[in-house]
Amino acid sequence: MADKPKYYITTAITYTSGKPHIGNTYEIVLADAIARYKRSQGYEVFFQTGTDEHGQKIEMKAEEAGTTPKEFVDNVAAEIRRIWDMMNTSYDKFIRTTDDYHEKEVQKIFKKLYDKGDIYKGYYEGMYCTPCESFFTESQLVDGKCPDCGRPVQPAKEEAYFFKMSKYADRLIEHINNHPEFIQPVSRKNEMMNNFLLPGLQDLCVSRTSFTWGVPVDFDPKHVVYVWLDALTNYITGIGYHCGDESDELFNKNWPADLHLIGKDIIRFHTIYWPIFLMALDLPLPKQIFGHPWLLQGDGKMSKSKGNVLYADELVDFFGVDAVRYFVLHEMPFENDGVISWELMVERLNSELANTLGNLVNRTVSMTNKYFGGTVTDKGAAEEVDADLKTVVSDTPKQVEKKMEGLRVADAITEIFNLFKRCNKYIDETMPWVLAKDEEKKDRLETVLWNLIQSISEGARLLEPFMPETSGKILAQLGGGHVTDKPEILFRRLDIKEVLEKIEKLHPSEPEAKKEEEPVIDIEAKPEITFEDFGKMQFQVGEIIACEEVKKSRKLLCSQVKIGSQVKQIVSGIKAHYSAEEMVGKKVMVLVNLKPAKLAGVLSEGMLLCAEDAEGNLALMTPEKAMPSGAEIC
Repeated sequence: MADKPKYYITTAITYTSGKPHIGNTYEIVLADAIARYKRSQGYEVFFQTGTDEHGQKIEMKAEEAGTTPKEFVDNVAAEIRRIWDMMNTSYDKFIRTTDDYHEKEVQKIFKKLYDKGDIYKGYYEGMYCTPCESFFTESQLVDGKCPDCGRPVQPAKEEAYFFKMSKYADRLIEHINNHPEFIQPVSRKNEMMNNFLLPGLQDLCVSRTSFTWGVPVDFDPKHVVYVWLDALTNYITGIGYHCGDESDELFNKNWPADLHLIGKDIIRFHTIYWPIFLMALDLPLPKQIFGHPWLLQGDGKMSKSKGNVLYADELVDFFGVDAVRYFVLHEMPFENDGVISWELMVERLNSELANTLGNLVNRTVSMTNKYFGGTVTDKGAAEEVDADLKTVVSDTPKQVEKKMEGLRVADAITEIFNLFKRCNKYIDETMPWVLAKDEEKKDRLETVLWNLIQSISEGARLLEPFMPETSGKILAQLGGGHVTDKPEILFRRLDIKEVLEKIEKLHPSEPEAKKEEEPVIDIEAKPEITFEDFGKMQFQVGEIIACEEVKKSRKLLCSQVKIGSQVKQIVSGIKAHYSAEEMVGKKVMVLVNLKPAKLAGVLSEGMLLCAEDAEGNLALMTPEKAMPSGAEIC
C-alpha cells in the first residue's frame, strides 16, 4: 500500500498575555477544519499549534500579578489549551516556547547564524519614545517630539544583535515572483512586496538587553533572543529539527510546511522574516502562508480596553460547540474582516442550523418512522424531480473540494448548506404527506424518503470537518436507510430577548450615571481663539483612496486622500490602530490647510482628525451620514 501524502499545517502560536477571545479562537478552528478536510481526502496530516511565552510584556504582566513569568505563562498556556480542546480541535502537537528542547534549538540557531555572519552586534541609538517603544534620529523628530505620537523623547542607547535582512531580500523577491501561491490572499502579497521588500529591507533587531524573560544568547548571556527569531522557529523545532545535527524523522517527513495559517496582522513576520531565516539555515520555505482576516465585534477589533471582548467558552455555553464553529467559519469572508454579535449568532442558529438543517433531519426521520417503521429502501420509483437533487448531491463534493483548495472555507460550508436547502425544496416538491394518502404511491413515497436519507447523509459526511459532532449525530440518526426511533433535536431555537437578558445578568450594565462619567477626559486647556482664528482652518470630508506604511517608521501610515477633485498626501501616526488596507475607502475628516511638513522623511499635506481616549486608543473622526468627498466641515 502506497504511503499517504503528507500535509503539515500550523497556526500561529498564541501569545500568553491573557485568555484568548473568540477572534483568537477562530484561527485554531479554521486550521482544524482544514486539517480534518485533508484527512478526509486521505492525507496524513500533522497539525501543530501552541503558545508564544517570552518577552517584555509577559515579564511586566507577571510582575503585576505578583508571580514569576514561568508561573504566569503556565497558567495562561493551560487556559489556551483548555479552550482549544473545548472547541474540539484535532491538533497533533501543542508546542510551548518555554519547552526545554525549543529553547536549546533557538540558542543553536542563533549561534549558527552568528557564526555565518548573518547576525552581528550593534546598537539601537537615538531619541527614545517610551509609549511607542521606538528609537528615532534627530531628523525624524517633529518639533523635537516623537513623529508618531507627539510625546516627548529622551536620548537612549541599547546594545543589540541584528540580522542582515538585505542579504537575502533579492532571493526572497525572486521566490515570491516565481511562486504566486506562496502568500495568500494576493492583496497580502502585494502589500509585502510594495511596502517592505521593494523599497529595501532594514536589518532586524534579534536580541534585547532591557528585559530578561527570554531565551538567553548562550555566548552573550546579558542578551535574550528577541521575539520573532524565538517564536517563528517553533514551526521546525516542534517537529524535531536539530540545528547542526541529524533531525528527527518527523521533521524530514513533514518539512516544508504545507500551510502556515496566521492572522493578517503578523503577515510581514511570516512572509519576510521567517523565509529569510530559513534561507540562512539552508532549509526549504513553507509552501503557503495564508493571512486570514479578523473576526470583529460590532464595528471594531476586539479589545479588553474597549470592553467588547467575546470568549469562546461563554458562547459555547449559550449555543454549543458546533454552532460556534459554524458561525466563526461561515461568517468569516476569505479576505475581509467578519463580524460577530450575540444577535447575529442567534439569527444564524435559528435560520440555518435549527431550521435549514435541524428541521430537515427531524422531518426526514419522523416521516420514515411514521410511514415505514423506520426502514426504507430504494424502490426505483423515480420521477423527473429526483434528477436535479441527485445532480446537486453529486456536484457538491466537487464544489467543496474546489473551495477548500483555495482555502475558501466559508464558501465550502455554503455549498454544503445549499445541498441541505435543496433537500428541503425536494420535500416541498414531492409532498410526502400527500403521497402517503395514496396506497398506489407507496413505492414512490419510499423512494423519496430513500433519496432524502442518502442526500442528507452525503451532506453530513461533507460537514464533518466543520461541525464534527453534528455530522456524527446526523449519520447516527439516518443509518443508511434505517433511522432512529426518535429524531434528536440538533439545535434548539433561541429567543434573542431571553439571550440578551441572560447576558445582562452575566455582565450587568453599569448605572447610567457611571456610564456618563467614564468617557470623560480632562485635558490641559489651550489658549482661547477667536472665531476669526477658527475661520482660518479649513476642514473637509476626504476619502482615502490608497494607503501604505511608512518604511522609516513603526507607527506612521501614508494615505492618499481625495478631497473634492484634488488628492493630498497625509501622514498619520495611527498604524497601531489601523492597518493600511483598513484605511482604504474610509471617509474621514481632514484639516486641509495645515502647513506641509515632513514626517520620517515623507511629505504630509494635511491632518486626519482623530479622537484619543485615556489609554491612547485612537479612532478616526468620520461623518455620521454619507457625505461626498470635499464636503465642508463647519
